[in-house]
Amino acid sequence: MIVKFAFRNTLRNRRRSLLTVISMGTGFFLLCVMIAMTEGSYNNMIDLFTRDHTGHIQIHQGDYLNRPSLYKTIKKPDNLIRELETLPDVVSVAPRIFGPSLAYGKEKTFPANVIGIDPDRESKATHLKSKVKKGVYLTDKMDESGYFPAMLGYTLAKNLNLTVGDELVLISQGIDGSIANDIFLVTAIVGSDTSNERMNVYLSLSAMNTFLSTSDQVHELVIILKHQSLSENFAKELSQKFSDSGLDIQPWQVIESAFYNGMQTDKKGNYISLAVLIFIVSIGVLNSILMGTLERTHEFGVLRAIGTRPRMVFQLIMLESSILAFASCLFGLIFSLPVIYWLVHVGLSLPEPIDMGGIPFQALKGELNWFSVLTPAASIFISTFIVSIYPAARAAVISPLEALQAV
Repeated sequence: MIVKFAFRNTLRNRRRSLLTVISMGTGFFLLCVMIAMTEGSYNNMIDLFTRDHTGHIQIHQGDYLNRPSLYKTIKKPDNLIRELETLPDVVSVAPRIFGPSLAYGKEKTFPANVIGIDPDRESKATHLKSKVKKGVYLTDKMDESGYFPAMLGYTLAKNLNLTVGDELVLISQGIDGSIANDIFLVTAIVGSDTSNERMNVYLSLSAMNTFLSTSDQVHELVIILKHQSLSENFAKELSQKFSDSGLDIQPWQVIESAFYNGMQTDKKGNYISLAVLIFIVSIGVLNSILMGTLERTHEFGVLRAIGTRPRMVFQLIMLESSILAFASCLFGLIFSLPVIYWLVHVGLSLPEPIDMGGIPFQALKGELNWFSVLTPAASIFISTFIVSIYPAARAAVISPLEALQAV
């Protein structure tokens, strides 16, 4: 009976109910679109950042992450890589070897970060292949003259006055204590003067093993997952699984803590704006429900006079408010889904592309997920419940005599 009365009372004043639904539905629409845009923009930036070079998870031996050393290596990583690649959430695993070196050009020398990579796996894990500005992407085979190919970062190539087809001389220290030196053929220039690759030299793993005498060892394994949000939980699971191996497994949130903390702070600022919007919508809901309750004071007096318990009156008004909240969420969802769909697939074009590590960031795109839909719905229901408590409690405790005497 209470449900029947609640629907009847909601439809009795259709104009007020419609205006309330539109007001709350508009709030749902704005919340849904703003959250979708916020989450989408941040996730797109995180994806560009992590796929640039960091990856979603990194695996090192011991405390290599805090105190890098040529000798802190993961030995015989092939079995570990194959095991990781079989896990359902893993998209790719890329091994790397690092070796600071002195690079010789035609007339100058500069320090360089030499990185040994698996060309195929690296292209699946990061955007390195798409950053080739000149020449061809790295291979793991020698040329006819017996030279291994090398890719140079844009700034390093400029400083050394080298281009595609030139010879590069690298001098470093081998893992066996010997002096490592060799000649490589420049086959590509990668990145820009602001990208992470600007002072790097990229060699294949086979070339790096020969250069540094590392044999079957790597310094780092980079894991790319289906979504960056899985990183922390996945890293914890891997840490527990390989707890006896001496491996240090960390998500990108720990590896790039400064970037992550800055982004979280910016997110909190956006959530404050969303809270203000929820407050404005709640004031409108409170006004509508309070006015409806005051107009029905005589009705509540009759209900109390014939023996209706205060608890039932309270439940009646709360149920009416819930019906309006549900209708508002449905109304807002119908109009927000097409807009979010457009934001996800097209997005808002930027007047000028933003360079993100050598990759142009051309549009702000949204993301449709359960968080962007359930959060506005929960906000509408919770705010409606809170602002309905006072009108419902007032109607429940009103004196029948006082109510019947009210005009």
